[in-house]
Amino acid sequence: MYNKKFSVIGISVRTTNENGQAAKDIPALWNTFMSEGIAAKIPNRISPDIICIYTDYEKDHTKPYTTILGCVVENLDRIPEGMKGKTIENSNYVKFTAQGKLSEGIVYNEWLKIWQSNLERTFTCDFEVYGQNAQDSENAEVAIYIAID
Repeated sequence: MYNKKFSVIGISVRTTNENGQAAKDIPALWNTFMSEGIAAKIPNRISPDIICIYTDYEKDHTKPYTTILGCVVENLDRIPEGMKGKTIENSNYVKFTAQGKLSEGIVYNEWLKIWQSNLERTFTCDFEVYGQNAQDSENAEVAIYIAID
């Protein structure tokens, strides 16, 4: 499903990795998403997967960007108030996989590797997929797709 164009509706935050701001903002976004049952409020969902998108980069991962946490939808015809819709265009992606205990920061640790790599990133839209394999928080598998040239 994630190798072609798709749309997501969810909640969002504008953040930055500077001064550890994203390390506060993104967990807070997840907390809101889970505690307020946001997934159940998203119309036209076509997958139980939770998608975390990184987009609208000001420049690269060192500058501000938008994080959207939501679900894949049939279309963006009805976006609930307070939510944001985004279409992820077909692009070239490199897939990374974070494995292990979610509580041990496996996803963040995988991002550290990505930031230190010399990938030719486009900084258009990157995303994480929390699917069936991410349900067991003790032995999770999260796919991370990075847009490249």
